[in-house]
Amino acid sequence: MYEWNWQIQLIVDEIDESIIQHHDELLTLRFLSRKLGYSEFYTTRKFKEISGIQFREYLRLRRLAFALKEVRDSNKSLIDIAFDYGFSSHEAFTRAFKNSYSITPSEYRKKPKPVVLRTKITPFDRYFLGLGEIGMMKSENEVKIYFVTIPTHKFLHIKNHESNGYWDFWQKQSKIPGQDCDTICGLLDSIKGKLDDDGGSQPNSSSGQIMAYMNDPKGRLCDWGYLRTECYGVRLPFDYIGEIPPQMLLIDIPEAEYLAFEHGPFNYEQENRSVEEKIEKAMADFDFTGTGYCFDTTPGRMLYFYHNPDKFWKYIRPVRKL
Repeated sequence: MYEWNWQIQLIVDEIDESIIQHHDELLTLRFLSRKLGYSEFYTTRKFKEISGIQFREYLRLRRLAFALKEVRDSNKSLIDIAFDYGFSSHEAFTRAFKNSYSITPSEYRKKPKPVVLRTKITPFDRYFLGLGEIGMMKSENEVKIYFVTIPTHKFLHIKNHESNGYWDFWQKQSKIPGQDCDTICGLLDSIKGKLDDDGGSQPNSSSGQIMAYMNDPKGRLCDWGYLRTECYGVRLPFDYIGEIPPQMLLIDIPEAEYLAFEHGPFNYEQENRSVEEKIEKAMADFDFTGTGYCFDTTPGRMLYFYHNPDKFWKYIRPVRKL
């Protein structure tokens, strides 16, 4: 079972890379199934079984997701974008775009609105599948600790008062109509101007999407000894005026000081749990003596959590002056 999850992950990674490079010849089911050494029928069956979506539908929706971002962020002509992402004509592109997003590419370019994009699926996740680490920790990165002032901004998000951790959060959200992981991540992925977005298209990585924790008297008692509510969303500029999805909340976050605990790049399969323990220990052992600060547990203060193995594992915790 786990071997096939990994095989499907290889296909998913290949799809994104080929879409980015516009290598249409590498996006055929024949090529991908031969690369795995299985028949097209068997590959498509396993893809649907593990990912929950038909191969061709996933490929179509991922192409459209990448194309939408080009429409939103570039000045490239719509016909060029259509050809770049495998559409035979402007009309075919417009028809597919409107069928998926209920708006034409030209209308969307004039006034982008939140739509649900098909984010990259991750069928192979050692944490989700209950697998431990492979081998010993190899990263020599230490946890960097530094104070940082974060300017005024907005935070667009959903929240759950009862969840405990990332996976529990999404399991609970999946029971709320319109707040499941695919819908929320797809909506957030389509929003322009996210402060942490560097062009990625995968939940909680480099597409501007982050987990956060709000100090909240209605929240759950956390391991750090105070009440918090778990949130998932994106940071936006303070002057953001775009449309707000009806199932989300938009709040103002004033300029404030934070303490960052950051570990550098690491191997997710081999080191995720070890890095987590390492950074948790750094936070628990931090000595504020002589700094003039302490952690701030005032209701409404936000803690941001960044998890991107290619770059860092980072907590940004609110602090206040003594």
